[in-house]
Amino acid sequence: MTRIIFNWYFLVLFLFVSVYHYSLSAQESLPPNFEAWVAAAQKEWNIPGMAVGIVKDGEVVFAKGFGEKQLGSGEAVDANTIFSIASVSKNMTAAALGILVDEGKIDWDDKITKHIPWFQLQDPWVTQELTIRDALTHRVGLGRKLGNRLQFMTNSPRDSVLYRMRYMDMEKPFRSQFVYNNVLYSLAGQIIEYVDGRTWDEFLKDRLFEPLGMTSSTTSITQLRPSDNQAYPHQEIEGKVVPINRRNWDNAGPAGGVNASVNDLNKWMLMQLGVAGTYEGKEIISPKQMNEIHKPQMLRPQANALAAQGSYGFGWTITDYKGKRVITHGGATDGFNSAMYLMPELNLGIIVVGNTFNRLGNAVAYQVMDAYLGTNALDWNQYYLQGYQKTFERALEARKEIDQARIKKTKPSLGLDAFTGVYKSKGYGKVEVKKDGKDLVIRFWDTDDLEARLEHWHYDTFRAIWKNPAQREEFMQFHLNKSGKVEALDFEFALRPQLLQVGAYPSNYTHTERFVKQ
Repeated sequence: MTRIIFNWYFLVLFLFVSVYHYSLSAQESLPPNFEAWVAAAQKEWNIPGMAVGIVKDGEVVFAKGFGEKQLGSGEAVDANTIFSIASVSKNMTAAALGILVDEGKIDWDDKITKHIPWFQLQDPWVTQELTIRDALTHRVGLGRKLGNRLQFMTNSPRDSVLYRMRYMDMEKPFRSQFVYNNVLYSLAGQIIEYVDGRTWDEFLKDRLFEPLGMTSSTTSITQLRPSDNQAYPHQEIEGKVVPINRRNWDNAGPAGGVNASVNDLNKWMLMQLGVAGTYEGKEIISPKQMNEIHKPQMLRPQANALAAQGSYGFGWTITDYKGKRVITHGGATDGFNSAMYLMPELNLGIIVVGNTFNRLGNAVAYQVMDAYLGTNALDWNQYYLQGYQKTFERALEARKEIDQARIKKTKPSLGLDAFTGVYKSKGYGKVEVKKDGKDLVIRFWDTDDLEARLEHWHYDTFRAIWKNPAQREEFMQFHLNKSGKVEALDFEFALRPQLLQVGAYPSNYTHTERFVKQ
């Protein structure tokens, strides 16, 4: 009898240990059929090429490419293929500044004018109070006033773009709320050059990329060679995914200029996790400054009072999921998307990069987080895909309404020659309107790529159809003075299109700039 009880005891113990081990294993593995799931989702989103990297408990557990570098090329994406990561670059800029804080060269609360004395905003008091912390947390109130679709493509030096900020109106009162702004990250990045002597580009290479072994990472597309293992950008235009030109971010590199592979970005995530700031036993940034970078700094209000908290650190959005802290940032530039997610309590990091606009990166991240949390009830790809399809239909309907409001059989107030000439704005500089055959064209900043054909819309309103199809089309209007002569033009920049796959308009966030005829 004792023997039977003893055997039952060990059988129960064995079953308990087995169940416990199975439960633990379930929480310590990728989703079932993960690779096939990603490949199928890639096709559903019509993404030419993408790559996924995952790190867990100090190790790389996944690094793989899917699809091709350029549509129709047949060249497969792998874990070393370089993608533009756009705004994921922001936390790299913050990390670089953290090194300077460690070295005592700057403080997060230093005034910008302490290091860049000539810098100026429209409000003198805000100019004097503006700190590095303000610039990194999007709490200045400036928004995207420089024209989010144009500011990165001028041939001007970074300081020249920053100089123009003195002419920009504030969208919100200083430090009153979160207002996303790329130019202020350029400003924060320029602190490095003024304090250290090396440019932002040189500093990232010397102090971050080389120590981490991020050998394929660059800070400019001009550093990429045709022979490099690189992905090429694509965009859905009129229902078809096509290759497009790269956007040059050099003027705003600290906000979004980095290009990297998932093998490199896995190393970046490993440095963020565990003993944050340390990679392979070597301290890159102190844990103290990594804590400052990762902690909530600025509230991002939520529509639902019971939603997970939303805040912003230094180059990171911070939220919570199923009781765990999530630190994340996405990036989007012409033809590239990136999504990076960290779950520090699970020592888990996910990076997804792709070469066309999509939301699959978010779906992949939540599918992986659910797997490591031991819950797989939802197919996140279907969740995001269905949401996208609904957004697409809404944007398409809104665009049709704009098109239907066009008043037909009208003509401009004057002959086209009367609209030609040079127009200027303090904030946006010079544009030129000229004749090209029977059409008008508008050219920004003496830059070939920033030229658009002006299609008559109605009355004195024209639709600017950009030479670069990736920029799509935007609206502008000429204005006459009381003498009946052309006095100015208003150009409406679509700063956040409702859905770029549908077009630059409809846009729920625009800025209209007035250019006065000279």
